[in-house]
Amino acid sequence: MSNCSQRWLLLLLCIAFFSPARSVAGEAPSEAVTALRDILMAACSHDAKQFSAHLTARNAAAFALLTPAAQVTLLKRFVLLDDAGKPNAELSAKGEVTVTCATEQVSTQMLIGKADIQENLAFLPLVVRESSDTAGTSARRIQMGLVVENGQWKLLSLGLLLLDLPSLGEEWDRAEIDSNEKSALASMRELKAAIEKYRVTYTRLPDSLSVLGPATKATASIGEAGLMSAELAAGKKDGYVFRYVIVGANNSGAPAKYELAAIPAAYGRTGATSFFLDSSGTLHSADHKGAVGTETDPKLE
Repeated sequence: MSNCSQRWLLLLLCIAFFSPARSVAGEAPSEAVTALRDILMAACSHDAKQFSAHLTARNAAAFALLTPAAQVTLLKRFVLLDDAGKPNAELSAKGEVTVTCATEQVSTQMLIGKADIQENLAFLPLVVRESSDTAGTSARRIQMGLVVENGQWKLLSLGLLLLDLPSLGEEWDRAEIDSNEKSALASMRELKAAIEKYRVTYTRLPDSLSVLGPATKATASIGEAGLMSAELAAGKKDGYVFRYVIVGANNSGAPAKYELAAIPAAYGRTGATSFFLDSSGTLHSADHKGAVGTETDPKLE
């Protein structure tokens, strides 16, 4: 190669190497944009496993410890929809990526802007609006943050909120515990009412909670009383396990009595309080670290 040709080649290489990057119409989206696209699509379909793959190692470990309900609550926040939807992604001629999350009632469109990448951090503008809002009057604009971990872009922040799932998990567990405990107390009262109604109808106590469930035939029977949902008749509901025991049955002719207990399915996560209905029909509650309550526990009003 001549000296002249070598000088021209060197000049071209220098121009290519030192020239700043330019955004051109139709260019492929960056890896950060692609990662955010996949995150939004996973959130839309409530795919917790796929969503977790885009979390940092610390957040992924905390996410795995969340209850399924808490995981879905987090996914809902990303697409602003209560129900799981069908995700779809489109690439415009300008290189912009739009993710659509469609449900039977409504859908949202999420436009991902160009990534502002600074070393191992990327910040991407995200515009979220309902598909029916063509004017964009109620659109939400959020700045999403991603970080490189082990060579891959991982979710770092939602808006100005750093995604700290260990801390959020504790907060959501507390909220879920409160909701589950209120539900468990209501279920105890529902069970008591159903058992008493069964006793009056069939002049005996039910052998188990299962016979209180929905009737499969046109009319209720002693084995399918139709007094409560199948879920509660199975002894599990909203993070609690329910136990029913017949007590006091003997040959003296005295009517049989029963006891009910409600225990957290996962102590400290789905509930903390154990509820107990004694044979006289009085409700008690106390924290037994996940064990069955007793009639010596404080009474409930």
